[in-house]
Amino acid sequence: MSDTPAPALKEMFNEARYRKIARDVAAVFPGFDQKHFLKLTLPGLEPLALLARLRRATEALHATLPVEYPKALAVLREVAPLWGEGFTALVLPDFVGLYGREDFDCSLDALKFFTRFGSSEFAIREFLRLDLRRTLRTMTKWSRDDNEHVRRLASEGCRPRLPWSFKLRDLIADPSPVAPILENLRADPSLYVRKSVANHLNDITKDHPAWVLDRLAGWDLENKHTAWIAKHALRTLIKKGDRRALGVIGAGARAQIHLEAFAVAPRRIILGDELTISCQLTSTGRKSQRLVIDYTIHYVKQSGAASAKVFKWKELTLAPGETLTLTKRQRIRDFTTRKHHVGQHAVDVMVNGERFAEAMFDLRLAR
Repeated sequence: MSDTPAPALKEMFNEARYRKIARDVAAVFPGFDQKHFLKLTLPGLEPLALLARLRRATEALHATLPVEYPKALAVLREVAPLWGEGFTALVLPDFVGLYGREDFDCSLDALKFFTRFGSSEFAIREFLRLDLRRTLRTMTKWSRDDNEHVRRLASEGCRPRLPWSFKLRDLIADPSPVAPILENLRADPSLYVRKSVANHLNDITKDHPAWVLDRLAGWDLENKHTAWIAKHALRTLIKKGDRRALGVIGAGARAQIHLEAFAVAPRRIILGDELTISCQLTSTGRKSQRLVIDYTIHYVKQSGAASAKVFKWKELTLAPGETLTLTKRQRIRDFTTRKHHVGQHAVDVMVNGERFAEAMFDLRLAR
């Protein structure tokens, strides 16, 4: 493995990228002023983060393309195939979201086209915020499109809690307007689309779990594509031990098991060390049973309180009298989203949402 660090994400928009954008636009629009575009994009680039660099390209295009919005769009439609499916292509829907709000129909048609190159999921939210019902009518049509990128946009664009974007508070309050879209995509043959539908439903479970569970109850879970969506849509509820969600994947009954030898080793670790979690469980039931096994680490916070994080461990079917030994290794290290603090950390093992055992380890930051 190379010790050379990977380039920062913001380098996706570096000087070379801006120069390529300028050349490509000039190739389809001979009147394009490349020098002016580069004058607008290159100065003071280093401190800018990724999204700020992307937006700089968008604003520079607006300053150098035809003033008339439809004519500018026509140029961008021609340049899109030159960029293919890459991060650069996100400039295209960003242009629409920023400058096309007053030309509703033309802009939505452009987003449908551009999403095949770089997803329009962020830009479409500007139109959802502007006119929710009108935009959702168009997105419902997209959910029946032949192109998987367009169908995915129908779901991903109206997720109530889409990462890296603002929340759609009207849909957080009431998800029912997106129901026709989710219904159309409930057995989609594309994994790309199914992942979006599952993530969309998982978003909704954070505010309306019963709404999602009621909807899934009416779906044909014998269909493998639908079953896949349901399982991944309920992952947050399953981690919480929600009995109804566990029942959807066949693990709603209380586990009939004897769990022993639950251990966390070593009992004292330094930040960066690896932790080994193990246990042995034996079925005490008379029939085979579906088991969902998770473990929870209760991370010590700076205040001294604990914050629980649930991790997936194993899903299996255990025969009557069968014994199974499980082992899991996890490195305890800092992330941008989690900083560790010294102290005793509890670890629980959960089977079908029920806590069966607990152990402890002591964390130190340095030797």
